Amino acid sequence: MTRNYSEKSINNMLDYIEKSSKDPEAAQCMENFYSLTLQCFQSTNNERLWLKTNIKLAKLLLDRKEYTSVTKKLRDLHKACQKEDGSDDPSKGTYSLEIYALEIQMYAETKNNKQLKLLYQRALKVRSAVPHPKIMGIIRECGGKMHMSEENWKDAQSDFFESFRNYDEAGSLQRIQVLKYLLLTTMLMRSDINPFDSQETKPYKNDPRIAAMTDLVDAYQHDDVHRYEAVLAANKDLLGDPFIAENIDEVTRTMRTKAVQRLIAPYTRLRLSWIARQLRIGEPEVQDILGFLIVDGKIAGRVDQRAGTLEIESPADADRVAALQGLGDSLAGLYAAIFTSAEGFRGTADAADEHRMESYLAEMAGPQHRYGTRTGGRGTGRKITRGGVGF
Repeated sequence: MTRNYSEKSINNMLDYIEKSSKDPEAAQCMENFYSLTLQCFQSTNNERLWLKTNIKLAKLLLDRKEYTSVTKKLRDLHKACQKEDGSDDPSKGTYSLEIYALEIQMYAETKNNKQLKLLYQRALKVRSAVPHPKIMGIIRECGGKMHMSEENWKDAQSDFFESFRNYDEAGSLQRIQVLKYLLLTTMLMRSDINPFDSQETKPYKNDPRIAAMTDLVDAYQHDDVHRYEAVLAANKDLLGDPFIAENIDEVTRTMRTKAVQRLIAPYTRLRLSWIARQLRIGEPEVQDILGFLIVDGKIAGRVDQRAGTLEIESPADADRVAALQGLGDSLAGLYAAIFTSAEGFRGTADAADEHRMESYLAEMAGPQHRYGTRTGGRGTGRKITRGGVGF
């Protein structure tokens, strides 16, 4: 029996038993089987088979969420894939990536983002290996979840797309779940781009397994909040995935915020209860959304909590008032320029006044030239002549 044949036979046996280890008793039996197999390898000095078996055992422990045992096992595996100076051995790059993938999964499950980010970046720098697509799918999926926790939607979308592509190449059913994550990030990015435009995702557009997420994206991109709520209510199984359940609330909040903005646009005074009935949500949530919009400067108004009303300052009225104020200022400036500062107008006005004053003084100084003289003494009749004609 050749060495390669024995390795292949043992791996096939381990894979067959692994598929049957669904319940806890079978998983315990599987662990014992791995331990016995590893004991047999101690005398054969078959390092490659030892690594493969230990990686399978670490995966089994991870599925059982025995993180302490997983950490210890991964530490031994890392040492086996390193050179004497502690750096990664390029000849064992494929095994190193599998070990990184397991450790990244563990940190993703325990939400240790600091260690996850370090390992994720280190795993992407491994160039000496040709890993199985499923391994890269796992690494990219965990990277996408890490970016989502940081609200880095763009990088999350990129990682989920790469993860889907790798899972699809490997023929893994996990590609469907990751495609749902990809659709989720499309909504979180507030993107109008159809995620099914790419060649890789197009064949899954009408897949019934993602029909609910597809309907959600369609309702989101058409700003149809009632249809969005109806799809979410009719597909409670979507929330069975903890990751989707954790992030879908952000999408729902965005949908309701956009709906409130459209609803209040034509009005200047509204009751909060009316807004709540239109959107089929509670008044406290309406008040919370309005408070966010006011603080964020997206609407100008105030909420009267006692009366339960929203009063909006119309931007059109404010613009008209500002325009009228500007017109008044311009007219005042024009008046000042004409009647105070204009030299030509001021000189003309002074000359006219001077001429009128001279005429008046001349008239007062010589009234006989215009009105004649008084004749006769005291007690006698008076006769006034004007222009030689008696009156």
